[in-house]
Amino acid sequence: MPAPGAGVTIGTAPVSQFRRIGLSFLLLPRLQTEGTVKTTESPIILQTDLPGVELHARGKVRDVYSVDSRLLIVATDRISAFDYILPTGIPDKGRVLTQLSIFWFDFLRETTPTHFLTARVDDYPAALQPFGDQLEGRSMLVKRARMVEIECVARGYISGSGWKEYREQGTVCGIRLPAGLRESDRLPEAIFTPATKAQTGHDENISFDQMAGIVGIELARRLRDLTLEIYNRAARYAESRGIIIADTKLEFGFVGDELVLGDEVLTPDSSRFWPADSYRPGGPQLSFDKQFVRDYLESIHWNKQPPAPPLPEEVASKTGEKYRQAYRVLTGRSL
Repeated sequence: MPAPGAGVTIGTAPVSQFRRIGLSFLLLPRLQTEGTVKTTESPIILQTDLPGVELHARGKVRDVYSVDSRLLIVATDRISAFDYILPTGIPDKGRVLTQLSIFWFDFLRETTPTHFLTARVDDYPAALQPFGDQLEGRSMLVKRARMVEIECVARGYISGSGWKEYREQGTVCGIRLPAGLRESDRLPEAIFTPATKAQTGHDENISFDQMAGIVGIELARRLRDLTLEIYNRAARYAESRGIIIADTKLEFGFVGDELVLGDEVLTPDSSRFWPADSYRPGGPQLSFDKQFVRDYLESIHWNKQPPAPPLPEEVASKTGEKYRQAYRVLTGRSL
């Protein structure tokens, strides 16, 4: 894992070396988007326990701790579906989310500042050293930021809530789209569709004008332009690797007066990743995410009320494999 300011290694050469000698990420050999990707056999962690370290927040997947002026973000192997956290963990999920975010932070470092500091446990403060078994590979130390209360969503394809709105109104977040689009069609150009968190915790799509009313027109424009720049750059790279990024959600904050990219970035939890070789517009697509989980829960006719049911080992294992495949294909290496 990279030290502060160090480049992420791809194969035997760091990303920074590819830039220095003028090469492109496109020179990485394209890997197949199918086949078995072995587990790291790391223990599944559903919840961290760091006695003596202040717990700042605990979300659906991440445990966040206060470490002086910084934050420690730990991605567990928890998985949620239909707004409930399931009692079964997904092998390597937390490691994939963390390592893929680190990859993208490095990839985007010339595009935007980020909150990332280091993921080297050896470089963490002394108070965290006793907990290396819980932190290794799945945690990162970050700058504490004042987060903007807007989820910045970029869509290059029409799917999910955007497809639902389009069928009903011909728009997505108030943006009029061409008539006759099919589910999963590529849009003429990527669009910015912000969202806020409703009281229930669901993402609530809003228009750009509504966003401007919340954060101000100048910041709204900065966030829109930066979100689209990040999405377009990442989508071009991912397509060269055999993955379509249909849409993604980004979060930004301020460290002092500097706008930084925060949270997780371009992971299977924050984005729709589709295998390019199986892409067929006109319906839902195969994806590198928790589709196995959703399909299983629908098959057992769970009423989507607590308690959430456990997952069979096979479903959890196949889901973990999809996460690892996404990491391997995008980065060119295994965990």
